[in-house]
Amino acid sequence: MSDVKYDSVLVGYAEEPRYFEENLSSWSVRIKDTELKEMIDKYATRRNDAGEGGNVYFKLFMSKSGKACCSVFDPNSEGAKEKRAAKLAAAEAAATVTDDMPF
Repeated sequence: MSDVKYDSVLVGYAEEPRYFEENLSSWSVRIKDTELKEMIDKYATRRNDAGEGGNVYFKLFMSKSGKACCSVFDPNSEGAKEKRAAKLAAAEAAATVTDDMPF
């Protein structure tokens, strides 16, 4: 088993992509209203004081076997928490470098 910590949850298979003149034209996914409500409750990002946030991020991709899939970003997953911590640590490291300047 791999040690990869994903930051998204597989929703399921999407409809097959449509092509126009051998180029990808469109791609769609169908989500039931009850599933959508559950995704909003579980996977919506936090809102800040300015009211920004509250987003649910979907990703459409092709699986290794060639099937069209859809996943949703889970801000509460271990992978997302690790990425946020790394980003915060990098920002703090950059802030301490600029704070040490004498001018």
